[in-house]
Amino acid sequence: MQQERPPVPTDPPTGTAVPVRFRDDVTVELVKHSASDTDVLWAARVSTAGEESLEELTKDPERSKGLINYLMRDRHGSPFEHNSMTFFISAPIFVFREFMRHRVGWSYNEESGRYRELQPVFYVPSQDRKLVQQGRPGKYEFVHGTPEQHKAAVSAMEESYAQSYAAYQDMLAAGVAREVARATLPVGLYSSMYATCNARSLMHFLGLRTQHELAKVASFPQREIEMVGERMEALWTDLMPLTHAAFNANGRVAP
Repeated sequence: MQQERPPVPTDPPTGTAVPVRFRDDVTVELVKHSASDTDVLWAARVSTAGEESLEELTKDPERSKGLINYLMRDRHGSPFEHNSMTFFISAPIFVFREFMRHRVGWSYNEESGRYRELQPVFYVPSQDRKLVQQGRPGKYEFVHGTPEQHKAAVSAMEESYAQSYAAYQDMLAAGVAREVARATLPVGLYSSMYATCNARSLMHFLGLRTQHELAKVASFPQREIEMVGERMEALWTDLMPLTHAAFNANGRVAP
């Protein structure tokens, strides 16, 4: 749930108040799609039925859910690529830097700090965000911090964000190019992008960027990118319920 904190005015040397805003959530919207369980079936059946596979376009996919499960189980992955989903995502820049490591089957377009003035919206952790890392690299866990730790983290972030955005505004006011002035801004700044994928590439993303009790292979994603993944999965589930069920039934491993 979005818990946007109230704007905090800052006073840069120019004397202009800058309403810096803080969020602890992400936005994920499905803006365009061509995706259904039927897409998996006609793509798979062309290998044995040729042009007769077109009949799958008008049939109820529920009658062929066994085929979808077989394809998932035996990792025949290409039939899951004949669909498309485009998401609008608003999240901190550090989320996008992890997200864009997923390259196969994905297309991205992100807002540009060269061409527009970036807005003063920044990430702060919610009270239920686990703050403390315990254990050695490769074998660690995150646990809840104390109220004092949360307060200290939020306070430090808000102060840093306000100062960095004030510096950004000062440079713009002095005539410095946007592409130069943006260098003062931190990765906690919110950005927005369109991300387009197919079901196969989305399943690979979910297998790595979400934790789930049915997962055959454990994953340890950063919580903020997991929040994005959870929202994308909920939207995908409505489009391709049989494919999603087979994904879960077979250990949440992309075919």
